[in-house]
Amino acid sequence: MLTNTTKRQIRHKRVRAKIQGDVNKPRLCVFRSNQHIYAQLIDDANNKTIVAVNDSEIKGKKTDTAKKIGLLIAEKAKEKKITEVVFDRGGYQYHGRVKALADGAREGGLKF
Repeated sequence: MLTNTTKRQIRHKRVRAKIQGDVNKPRLCVFRSNQHIYAQLIDDANNKTIVAVNDSEIKGKKTDTAKKIGLLIAEKAKEKKITEVVFDRGGYQYHGRVKALADGAREGGLKF
């Protein structure tokens, strides 16, 4: 019997087989734990993380925190002159905190 974590990893591999980031259009990768949420922009061609943010200093409800993380990653991406990304939901369903992060990134100016 498969655990929820294992099933998520299988979904994530399936998603990652279809998308890839590069220098011009990096991958916006989301990781969500029970208490925290992390986002990073990854250049898969060079295997480099361009920008990474987490919610260690942001207080509030989880969904509100996720939206702030989306705005923060968009702001840091603009500093690196990145406007377009490929969204990688990490095998999670596109609702709740993952959707809030994506909406925040879109409000911040990222296109995907």
